[in-house]
Amino acid sequence: MSASGAITSTQPEPVRSNPSDAPDWRRDFRWRWLAQASSEIGGAVGYSALPIVAVLLLDASDFQVSLLTVLSSVVSVALALPLGQWIEYHRKRPVMIGADLIRFVAVGSIPLAAHLGWLTYWHLCAVAIVQMAAVLAFNSASIADLKALVPAAHRAEANSRFETTVWTANTFGPPVGGLLISWLSTTAAMVVNASSYLASALAISRLRSPEPTPPPRAADRARATEFLAGWRYLLQHRGLAALFWNSLVFGGCIMAASPLITLFMLRDRGFPPWQYGLVFGAAGVAGIAGSLLVKPALRRFSQRQVLLFAGVGRNLWLGLIPFASATTGGLLLITASELLLLFFVGLFNPLFATYRMNATDDRHMARMTMAWSMGTKIAQPVFIAGAGLLAAATSAQTALIVLALILLCASVLLPWRDF
Repeated sequence: MSASGAITSTQPEPVRSNPSDAPDWRRDFRWRWLAQASSEIGGAVGYSALPIVAVLLLDASDFQVSLLTVLSSVVSVALALPLGQWIEYHRKRPVMIGADLIRFVAVGSIPLAAHLGWLTYWHLCAVAIVQMAAVLAFNSASIADLKALVPAAHRAEANSRFETTVWTANTFGPPVGGLLISWLSTTAAMVVNASSYLASALAISRLRSPEPTPPPRAADRARATEFLAGWRYLLQHRGLAALFWNSLVFGGCIMAASPLITLFMLRDRGFPPWQYGLVFGAAGVAGIAGSLLVKPALRRFSQRQVLLFAGVGRNLWLGLIPFASATTGGLLLITASELLLLFFVGLFNPLFATYRMNATDDRHMARMTMAWSMGTKIAQPVFIAGAGLLAAATSAQTALIVLALILLCASVLLPWRDF
């Protein structure tokens, strides 16, 4: 670990064509931050817009709404495997701009088609697939570009700002989207969502610092070997592999718990919908607070200490929910659980992102990120299906208890020694 407290890579990084301590990096970072804020706010305002359009405009069945989500995940993962390799060997900012423009056209086509009376269910499916593939491509290129842009000593602070933006957008964006749909039209939120991607592309086009030269492609390496290089790098690095498995378990458990908490609160405990909405609306503020605490925490403790503390902390609180009673005290217990969980998530995520950047060499950054995203897209539906089957066989309360126990065990997967 360096004197500055930054987590250093286990392998030396190659010399870049544009040293990231160039004096103009802060200017470009502000544009990158604006691009990220634009797309996050637009995405939050358009949250669940596709299913809402499917139900309200096309009268889609329950199966069709579910298929919309499944198709976007499965097909986008299939597309992601060759995408990661291609992105690795090309400049990242044109990829990001291209992904933004693709999302702008795809999402923007829905309100246009609805206005003209041409909208169909399969149009929605195509947009869902294209949008998800573009998200994976953008994120893969974005993380590699951010690593090249921001000096290692400032990456935790940069990731903290991004995390604060994510929590702020996702706390206030969905209610705004709901109001737009209620006041204007079913597709109004999608107009905002599409416009946000155009704003992001324009902000990225304002970057002036030169990009590092992409790594050269080895002429003698088989295509299959290149496809799997990101997975191989990820799983052979002990620290990254530990965080990968930890994140899969954590993300899978939280995604699986979400519908079960809805059932538990509304059906089993009889809380009214407004109390349910209030709990989860207020909890987003805790995520903002956690992300804002990263910088002051790093003044007193090392990144290793804060990451491990937050990593354990986020696994402790889900187990409170299934023991809540149908009383005001039970509602407060659920609220406390959500607040504490999201506070530690907000604190953990920027340091996790920083560790992942610093532990990955530049030749594998895009492919490793793509492999990570693919693993997440595959694991979460498995957790959701498994928890749903368990709840059907027992109860939502039992399934939540099992998920909470799995989360507690996931703490051993943190990189306790691999810094």
